[in-house]
Amino acid sequence: MLGPNDCVTHVLPDFPDTVEVSVDKVTEARGWACPLARGLMRHQFAASHLIVYGGGVIALIMVCLCATVLYQGRADALDRARETSRNVALIAERDIERNFELYDLSLQAVVEGMSEPDVMALPPHLIRAVLFDRAATAKYLGSMLVLDASGNILIDASDKPRKGNFADRKYFTVHRDNPNIGLYISDPYQSKLRDGEPSIALTRRLSHPDGSFAGIVLFAVNLEYFHNLFAGLSLGPHGSIALIGKNGIMVMRQPYEARIIGRDISQASTFRQFASEAEGSFSETASIDGVRRLYSFKNFPDLPLIIMVAEAEQDVYAAWRKRTTMIGSLMAALGVGFVVLSFLLGVQLRRRLRAESELQVLARTDGLTGLHNRRTLGEILDHEWRRAKRARSVFSLLFVDLDRFKAYNDTYGHQAGDDVLAAAAQCIGENIRRPGDSAARYGGEEFVVVLPNTPPAGASLIAEKIRVAISELGIEHTGSEHGRVTASIGMASWTPNQGDDVTAVIKAADEALYNAKATGRNKVSRARMECADPVT
Repeated sequence: MLGPNDCVTHVLPDFPDTVEVSVDKVTEARGWACPLARGLMRHQFAASHLIVYGGGVIALIMVCLCATVLYQGRADALDRARETSRNVALIAERDIERNFELYDLSLQAVVEGMSEPDVMALPPHLIRAVLFDRAATAKYLGSMLVLDASGNILIDASDKPRKGNFADRKYFTVHRDNPNIGLYISDPYQSKLRDGEPSIALTRRLSHPDGSFAGIVLFAVNLEYFHNLFAGLSLGPHGSIALIGKNGIMVMRQPYEARIIGRDISQASTFRQFASEAEGSFSETASIDGVRRLYSFKNFPDLPLIIMVAEAEQDVYAAWRKRTTMIGSLMAALGVGFVVLSFLLGVQLRRRLRAESELQVLARTDGLTGLHNRRTLGEILDHEWRRAKRARSVFSLLFVDLDRFKAYNDTYGHQAGDDVLAAAAQCIGENIRRPGDSAARYGGEEFVVVLPNTPPAGASLIAEKIRVAISELGIEHTGSEHGRVTASIGMASWTPNQGDDVTAVIKAADEALYNAKATGRNKVSRARMECADPVT
């Protein structure tokens, strides 16, 4: 038996030419004769490719789902950071508002006391005790002063009254020039009385009975208060919290840097967003240190201050990045592994399907010629006959028989006879090109060609081509009256009715073959049909 890529050369005894039979041609003929097997192979290999592609798609879906979950985790981390920052800002705001309210109440008490003649008639130490009793125990209050209309210290809450003039300070001039201002909160400054300690002043105006300017009451709040307040709030390694005046002056910032206190940031893009609405949240790069942060801010409703809390994005996403790296790496490894396993499964399945397909083809074909075997021929005949009945189309059948083949085997040997059968099958295969046409080895040196929807003229033409092709092989046959290997062909064509049987056509074609043999061989003989709807 010839292999799928073999080319067998057999030199016939006493014959000058070499007969070369390529099994590739036989395989090609098999392909013409076995479209069902080809289709089955295509579908099976498509299934194996589908497994590989399906594995890739599933892996991609897994990665996409993982990416979606991780992205949602990133959004959740951002939402949690925004909520945390908002809560921290709210805590700081309420603490500052509460303390400033107490300080302002103490300021108002001093203003009221200064208008009471009985209070002002007391000795100086009692005046100090009465006026500043509510603020005397405040932890972060520095100087508590009453300044006259010239800016000189009139009353000092300290046990050792000090001298000084503060007429040049803005917190003094603003009350002198604007009688309607209530509580005033100054920008940060270096205290003259406390060795340059950074402070802010809370002041209120004093007026004479006629409304003219009489001086101010001043409470100096140490910036240490804000520093300690902010230091106790955890915002991560690169987080920041700041108290800013609504005029853009930095009051306090954590992490603390002395050089930043009092800086004007009114032109910074972050401050413009602080001033644009009462409260909100946004991401921006800080102008102070260049770190990108998530900002949450709130404008104090009753104070000229803005509280800002900012968590660095690198801190917000630190835990998420760590988790993403771990899960992403694991998912990528699983995805790659899944694709590789799918590929290996596809390769194994392809090999198995190839083996199964080859076995199916072998089970349906003749091993020597590559054409259909007799069992498959029965299936083809039944299928095509039924279709011809439904379509009322012409059904043609050819019986091809090699002339005096027994004598050829006896003379040249069975191996040479097998080569001749393979060459004849190749001739048959090369002359039936339509997808629906098929050929089979019927037995011994006899072949059957099924030609659906083929009228007698077309069937006769194909039969004649096959006969000529076999004859032109030029294979010597001394036992034949023609001196070479030839073939006789019987042909029958019929348009079947519902009650007709294919065996009648087979019998008619066989009788036509017998007639060709009886009348000289190496010819095509057409059957004379006597059944219903014959085509002659």
